[in-house]
Amino acid sequence: MPKIQINGAEIYYEEHGNAPEAIVFAHGLLASSRMFDNQVKVLKNRYRCICFDFRGQGRSEITQSGYDMENLSRDAAALIEVLECAPCHFLGLSMGSFIGMRLAIHRPELIKSLMLLGTSADPEPKENLGRYILLNFIARWFGLKLVADRVMKIIFSKKFLSDPARAKIRQQWRDQIIANDRIGITRAVKGVIRREGVYHRIGEITAPTLIIVGDQDVATVPEKAMRIHDRIQGSKMVMIPGAGHTSTVEEPEAVNNALEEFLGNIEK
Repeated sequence: MPKIQINGAEIYYEEHGNAPEAIVFAHGLLASSRMFDNQVKVLKNRYRCICFDFRGQGRSEITQSGYDMENLSRDAAALIEVLECAPCHFLGLSMGSFIGMRLAIHRPELIKSLMLLGTSADPEPKENLGRYILLNFIARWFGLKLVADRVMKIIFSKKFLSDPARAKIRQQWRDQIIANDRIGITRAVKGVIRREGVYHRIGEITAPTLIIVGDQDVATVPEKAMRIHDRIQGSKMVMIPGAGHTSTVEEPEAVNNALEEFLGNIEK
């Protein structure tokens, strides 16, 4: 699969489908574009689905710097421009949604619609910082295996973590967390937890917007999704029963139904 040089980094991306309209998928922290496999499978017959890995994660380059949300937004904007897919439907989960909101504010001409999953428009809560800094320190110097179980409890729901039928997929995701490069991922974590909030600006977003949150999300609780919904005029909010922070993996059918309904209404 191809890589492109943009904004000082070699970025890995994939394309599935060749329809005129594009959906750009932006993943969450500690993950990669693989978290959208269930969505791409359903949508690629009707859309040009473009998935990419942020710098320092997945198969993209580990750079010395550039992990703040503003620079990652420039990465995403450059990718959209180079691949000539604007205006696109932009779907982001967690960190990916931080980027989506910034693009919709600063580069609205690139965005046809916005799909925000498991996200917040606020800075990282102060009560989380000490815990995340400690986990990041351990991951950097002693390896991600030591923090993987604690991370799993943050990014997945109790339902997902306790379901015997999903033991295999849980192990796959635990392995993916551990497989992250220690340097790249700890730089990415710093960029996320040091981010500034954009809540005061999201009222400027005019693109049709869908907000999805799992009712068991402990990383970005449903109240944060409601704050965004209340602020973005005309937005739609969907709560996914039984899902945590990684709803695309945990409850893919429910997420896909919400996405298809939202996109279908835009096309009308």
